[in-house]
Amino acid sequence: MDDPSDETVTAARPGPDAAARRARIAVSALFLTNGALFANILPRYPEIKAALGLDNTAYGLSIAALPAGAIVAGLAAAVLIRRFGSARLAVFGTALTSVGYLLAGLSPAALLFAGALFLTGACDAITDVAQNAHGLRVQRRYGRSIINSFHAIWSIGAVLGGAMAAVAIATGLPVGIHLAISTTVFAAVAIGALRFCLPGRDDEAGEDVVAEGAEVRQAARRGPGPRTILVLAALTLIAMAGAVGEDAGNSWATLYLADSLGAAAAIAPLGFIALMLAQFIGRILGDGLTDRFGQRLVAGAGGLIAAVGMGLALAFPSVPGTILGFAALGFGIATLIPAAMHAADELPGLPQGVGLTVLSWLLRVGFLLSPPFVGFIADNESLRAGLLIAPVAGLVAILLCGALEKRRPRSD
Repeated sequence: MDDPSDETVTAARPGPDAAARRARIAVSALFLTNGALFANILPRYPEIKAALGLDNTAYGLSIAALPAGAIVAGLAAAVLIRRFGSARLAVFGTALTSVGYLLAGLSPAALLFAGALFLTGACDAITDVAQNAHGLRVQRRYGRSIINSFHAIWSIGAVLGGAMAAVAIATGLPVGIHLAISTTVFAAVAIGALRFCLPGRDDEAGEDVVAEGAEVRQAARRGPGPRTILVLAALTLIAMAGAVGEDAGNSWATLYLADSLGAAAAIAPLGFIALMLAQFIGRILGDGLTDRFGQRLVAGAGGLIAAVGMGLALAFPSVPGTILGFAALGFGIATLIPAAMHAADELPGLPQGVGLTVLSWLLRVGFLLSPPFVGFIADNESLRAGLLIAPVAGLVAILLCGALEKRRPRSD
């Protein structure tokens, strides 16, 4: 007779209750809002730069205040989540973030502009951890992967915010009025989502958590062991691989296609668009693939797609091949950050939210350091050489995907 413990149990488990379904919509609204707020101000940066009379150096230092604020405040997220709860922290953090962007747009001087971005980055970092923590809590209630869908909705929010900004610019709407509308709309959406989030504490007993409570408490009392620290380091590098790949498209795709490959002005942005669209598709498909094959296999296969696709694009440069290369990169890295966040949030020996907070904080460091690193290589060698960081990121995901879990068997 076959050993039933070796088989995947296929009996259907109960679906999520109404509260979990409402909470999923609420968390989706928070992710949408976060992406939209960020993308509303990005296209107005050149106008703000000109209005403040900033040169490139002053402008670069001012913009760097956003990730700098995130790095300074990010490690406070775990403590604040335990104190106020992930739902309330995400909602009110979103509201403060929206106000911060408005203050940045209204700033009459460079120092105030940088200060507003610093405070905005601090609020956004805490919001990011809190909304991911609540999303993972909802995922545990679902009993299957849904975290990738939240990140896909962030991408939709970014497209929405960018479209709003484009319309505002085309119609000549002043920056202050445009961002006041954005702040009012999306702060209201976030505050309205709070009533539909899951109630109670994030670490409350009684939720359908896979790990045994007694074992988790014992691990917490012992503190993180060397293995936990090594796994967290590996997960951080996996997330950074996703961040580096994403930044390659965000910061450099248009410039590389236009300046290095001579693409027309209307064609050059297609590298960035291809990456974002492929990343969105990868995240929409990511939850189903993760449930079927496990985080480890999905991340490893994604790293291979990213490394091969972008590697071939750089080895044999052409405009169509490069656009396809950025698409392969976006699809390949799509699940890396959500998977690493999920795994870090469940590491034994760490208090609730600590693993997720540390990973998110270090991820911000990756976003801060990647652009100047690529720029330095581009200045001393070529942008093509600098973009080798993208296939290397795919290789990192392949080498370290063992830190992620295999397919989790379904159970009643």
